[in-house]
Parts: sequence; C-alpha cells; structure tokens
Amino acid sequence: MSNRHVFLVAYDIRDPKRLRRIHKALRGYGDPLQFSVFQCALSAAERQLLVQDVSEIIHHAEDRVLIAELGPQEGRGAKACQILGRQELPPEPGPIVI
Repeated sequence: MSNRHVFLVAYDIRDPKRLRRIHKALRGYGDPLQFSVFQCALSAAERQLLVQDVSEIIHHAEDRVLIAELGPQEGRGAKACQILGRQELPPEPGPIVI
C-alpha cells in the first residue's frame, strides 16, 4: 500500500513570468486539470518539496497558492475529482516554425 495522498493545487499568480515558472514547476509534481489547477499524488516528502519549490517562486504579498488534500491515492483521493466537459486541456502553445 502506498503512502501517497492526492492533492489539488490551485494558484493565482499576478506576474506572467512567475505564472510560467509555477506552471512548469507543478508539471514536475502532477497533472494539470485546468490552467491553474493541478492534481498531484505525493508522498509526505514530495509534498514538502512542492511547498518549498512553490514558496521560492511566488511573491508572498501578491500571489496565492492553495494546496488541498483529497485523501489517500488508493482510496477517496483517486475519486475525489469529477471533470465534466472536455477531459483534457488544449496543448500548450509552443514555438512556431516557419
């Protein structure tokens, strides 16, 4: 049995540069559900690393990050989110080659 728990991470970042950095950092921890919402299955140590990484990026007086624990990965946590409508985000725009 895994000690991983599922977390919902949502963020409101004021600066576009920090916004890109947060999004990139969170892709290393989980999967985007919406543009500013991630679902992450993390151990206690991974959660601490996520908090540390995010804390180093955000401007604490302007930005906000919510980390909500949904439960164990093998239990309620895996079923806690229900998505209606389109199931996947559109691809991120990349460089255009002409």
